[in-house]
Amino acid sequence: MRALTILLLAAVPALAQAPTVALTAGMHRIRAEVAADFTTRARGLMYRESLADNSGMIFIFDQAEKHCMWMKNTLIPLSVAFLDEDGAIINIAEMAPKTENSHCAARPARYALEMNKGWFAAHGIKPGAAIGGLEKLR
Repeated sequence: MRALTILLLAAVPALAQAPTVALTAGMHRIRAEVAADFTTRARGLMYRESLADNSGMIFIFDQAEKHCMWMKNTLIPLSVAFLDEDGAIINIAEMAPKTENSHCAARPARYALEMNKGWFAAHGIKPGAAIGGLEKLR
């Protein structure tokens, strides 16, 4: 029983939700979990069964590069917007759940914002649009 308790307590940090930040896309507000280190970026939104409306995850990379995302062990369809250092959207990719296809930034990106699939299109957010609130993450 003691071993089971220790195992369950060890799992709690892995299940805890990441810190969040308020972002904006035009007049739309976004509640984004922050993935700023290797562990949180690697885990991303894996194993989640849903994502609340207007919620997502912002990935902060150590430097601007042509970063790529994939969906292994991710159960929900997502859209990802790759952002430059200033928060301008470079490109947006639609990602299918449980796939290992790479979805990459068209040019060096400093951030990636994952939202429910179709969120950007449904809100008229296109490449060139700015995501606000990133200054809180610098």
